[in-house]
Amino acid sequence: MTKPLLEMKNIVTTVNTNTPEQKTILNHLNLTINEGDFITVLGSNGAGKSTLFNTIGGNLRVNGGKILLHGQDITQTSEEKRTQFLSRVFQDPKMGTAPRMTVAENLLLALHRGERRRLVPRRLNRELPRFKSLTASMHNGLDTRLKTPTENLSGGQRQALSFLMATLKRPELLLLDEHTAALDPKTSQQLMQLTDDRITTEKLTCLMITHQLEDALKYGNRLIVLHQGQIVYDIAGEAKAQLTAEELYQFFADTE
Repeated sequence: MTKPLLEMKNIVTTVNTNTPEQKTILNHLNLTINEGDFITVLGSNGAGKSTLFNTIGGNLRVNGGKILLHGQDITQTSEEKRTQFLSRVFQDPKMGTAPRMTVAENLLLALHRGERRRLVPRRLNRELPRFKSLTASMHNGLDTRLKTPTENLSGGQRQALSFLMATLKRPELLLLDEHTAALDPKTSQQLMQLTDDRITTEKLTCLMITHQLEDALKYGNRLIVLHQGQIVYDIAGEAKAQLTAEELYQFFADTE
């Protein structure tokens, strides 16, 4: 029986508190993420998708409710401490990497993510064979550019690097925030397939925001839909496998 990894109980998240622009984005939201779940997340603009990720990641503090990790309350745990179990890839390929550092240097940073900083030799050359093998799995030439500054990569290569950095130490929870949206269709689908392969092979637990209904149906074992700060649809397993694009379109039409 699968165990809950992360539980969000009656979560309320409000932005611009005590200003005329104050707005409640997550409205008594409840979500249980089980170990091994690959959840695709859908919702119209303003539904609360990014706020959900920011709340999980600790970027936004909750105004009500609790967040539990393996049953332990982490509601007040800082964003920095949450990086010990959580990794995130953003929509913008420029986020998540250090532009003036090489591909190999970025990967070395990711390798020591969450560890205490110590004055020790970085031993970059020792890790180069490992990094070359890892980047070769992306099939986009990244393995030939280990000594290239990240700012000189293509958008697809840079996003592939961000994904590798986020999964290098096998996080307990991976958040993919429309990580293929800024790429051209071919590059997007290549990265999406590689994403699915790695999540499946490594048995990662993942939430992935997407605006592509086809990707939401094709990938993952579970699909949720946010609407007005609440989860209004949650389908998994065989029921998700049988779900059609037409049924999903109709559901969105009914919630408008």
